[in-house]
Amino acid sequence: MQLFTLLASFIACFVTTASATALTFELTPNEKACFFAHTEQKGLKMAFYFAVQSGGAFDVDYKITGPNEKIILEGQKERQGDFVFTANEAGEYRFCFDNEMSTISDKMVDFEIAVENEQRAQLPSKQGTSPEQTSALEESIYKISAQLSTVTRNQKYFRTRENRNFSTVRSTERRIFNFSIIESIMMVTMAGLQVFIVRFFFQGARKGYV
Repeated sequence: MQLFTLLASFIACFVTTASATALTFELTPNEKACFFAHTEQKGLKMAFYFAVQSGGAFDVDYKITGPNEKIILEGQKERQGDFVFTANEAGEYRFCFDNEMSTISDKMVDFEIAVENEQRAQLPSKQGTSPEQTSALEESIYKISAQLSTVTRNQKYFRTRENRNFSTVRSTERRIFNFSIIESIMMVTMAGLQVFIVRFFFQGARKGYV
């Protein structure tokens, strides 16, 4: 029972050391959208993940700017990215997406911004618990946390692949439907043209006979 109480207390302390924002939004052609994250102190870990779920070639330009207008990360025509960097300055960080390269395609972008404290939360000491047990419990929890982060990233990756594949399937179905309509129109046109030509020949032959 004491072990369970220690575990619950540690997880509660660990959760309070991180804050995150996950959003999905639509980026219209020639549009630039920026999102902001504020840090109260320097030295914090900042995680940034994004993936283009649909639209065009599934690519977008991005740029991360620090409080002093210093560019931290940037890229062009990227489909997705997963970055972790240290906030060397306290203040406001700007995360921008740019779709100015596209003139007709809307982009659906899924992204997440997380601010985490590098310091580890300490387990509260309880009577009857040795330091070795506490240390082993801490390492086990951090391993579980790392594995959960890996699972979360894999889920995001497979979700992105699923959305892209589904978008490709819908695009293929639309093209097949359009080609079927065009083929039907061409067949009806050719049939009508053949009837017209045959009638024209028979009318010409009948006039020559008379």
